Amino acid sequence: MDFNLLSSLLSGEPSSELFIQPILGLGSIIGAELVRDLYHLAGHYWQPLQDIHNLHHKAYRRDLSMTSLDAYKKAQWYNDVPEALVMVAITALIAAAAQIFGLWLGMWVGCLYSIAFLIPAIARSQGYLLQTDLTHKPGDLIEIPSQWSVNRTYHWRHHFDQGNAYFCSTIPLVDKALGTSLSLKGKVIGITGASGALGQALIETLSVQGAKVVAITTNKDIDTSTNQDIQLNSEIEIVYWQIGNESELQARFKNIDILILNHGVNVYGDRTATAVQTSYDVNTFSTLKLAELFLSTVTRSSHRAIKELWVNTSEAEVNPAFSPLYELSKRTLGDLITLRRLDAPCIIRKLILGPFKSQLNPYGIMTPHWVAVAIVELAKRDIRDVIVTINPITYILFPLKEISKSLYFKMCTRT
Repeated sequence: MDFNLLSSLLSGEPSSELFIQPILGLGSIIGAELVRDLYHLAGHYWQPLQDIHNLHHKAYRRDLSMTSLDAYKKAQWYNDVPEALVMVAITALIAAAAQIFGLWLGMWVGCLYSIAFLIPAIARSQGYLLQTDLTHKPGDLIEIPSQWSVNRTYHWRHHFDQGNAYFCSTIPLVDKALGTSLSLKGKVIGITGASGALGQALIETLSVQGAKVVAITTNKDIDTSTNQDIQLNSEIEIVYWQIGNESELQARFKNIDILILNHGVNVYGDRTATAVQTSYDVNTFSTLKLAELFLSTVTRSSHRAIKELWVNTSEAEVNPAFSPLYELSKRTLGDLITLRRLDAPCIIRKLILGPFKSQLNPYGIMTPHWVAVAIVELAKRDIRDVIVTINPITYILFPLKEISKSLYFKMCTRT
């Protein structure tokens, strides 16, 4: 027993132990969750556990109701109970080892936390407490997937979107580390501005990920046939549209899982009335119209889990772009997307991109391919504000701006 901690508690005198033990307790809970998620991961890739884990997947329908009581009880006994036993065993071993250093109190919290999973799992395997675990409650999906914790919608994707992703049960640390917080394989992804440098780079990068890309462009000279990487991984569907005719794309949006709004225009130093109108028509209002058309297609329960909207608002949201109308129109777009996020029926990601070489910015420093790869890798780790830039200030300013704007909009507006 840690007599120093006990005497400190009895005397009421502050001790560093009083601060260390809660931190150790929290760490041991996170450790228990890591054990749980790694066991789950092994259930998909380690042959001895695969058949057992498949019982868990076979126990649920798409609405997360049980396929049968027997299948549910069997899955609990052969999958969930062993999983909890492994959690208890490993956390107990770690806590016992920690006693050598006098850290027994905090480190045993993880073991108690694991026992709290074991007892209900045993009860469910015997027909009690049926479907009481929160991530498997039956019914329609109400929320969008949570970013920092696992909710029903997040876990639904593991069962019915992509089994080899979304492995985490409570805290999605393993998924973020492995890049399995978002699966792009088989997804239908539409990209506006597809003929531009970034559009072409995104087509290539997403095709390599196994996505089915729809190139949405106003340029009838777009040509993807010369890119061997694209040809090897998917067929590219090309859809033509014009600014002002956004509504014509709504029918096509119904079958798109992820829409990336990437088109834009840069009038550089022009400040005429025509330049103002063009900048806002293309960079702001056209993008907002397409965003709303896509969000209107989120009509089914499963759409909340699968559909996503990615919007390229650019680093101009928080930094000078040395092109005032580009900066103003993009900043307006960014603020309105922040407002729309408050009630969005699916995930909305912002792409906050620094200067990359393109038709809009021939003096850009980063390469479009590098930017596209960075976007995809960060999105796969469920980063909602995807910042890709060489400017370190943006990584500080943008989160502060986004949090403050969100709070302001939430306090001063209503649904």
